[in-house]
Amino acid sequence: MSGKTTFLAALLMIAFLACTSRKEAEDAAKKSPTPSEAATPQPEVHGTEVKTVELTNPLNKEWVTAGKGIYDTKCLACHKLTNEKLVGPGWAGVTKRREPVWLINMITNVDMMLATDAEAQKMLEECLVRMPNQNVTQEDARKIIEFMRENDGEK
Repeated sequence: MSGKTTFLAALLMIAFLACTSRKEAEDAAKKSPTPSEAATPQPEVHGTEVKTVELTNPLNKEWVTAGKGIYDTKCLACHKLTNEKLVGPGWAGVTKRREPVWLINMITNVDMMLATDAEAQKMLEECLVRMPNQNVTQEDARKIIEFMRENDGEK
């Protein structure tokens, strides 16, 4: 193949891929919610106070994976996995400093914790930003805690 033929073949391939990508994008746009559907406010869900949390040993790897996914979606914008504060405190060592019951209540019912828990109130004073209600269920909060435990080096 000559240089000119190779160049033309490459151009045709790029054009084909561009058209395919455009069609895929158009198809995806048809399936995605309209801006008014996406902006529909979701009702806030507040958890009830959790009194006990049973930890697994060894870690439940499926929960760790699910917890990481929830972290990536709902927590990453404010919390780093290191000691470094972003908006909220870093998560490194959190499962060594806090009891699982405290963690699950802070995740699922921040309003109750800020109203009744001195440590939560102290964190608000330090961070200067109130943790929003992320509508995390108790089951999902338990998975986040499993991810936190792995982040802290538990096996």
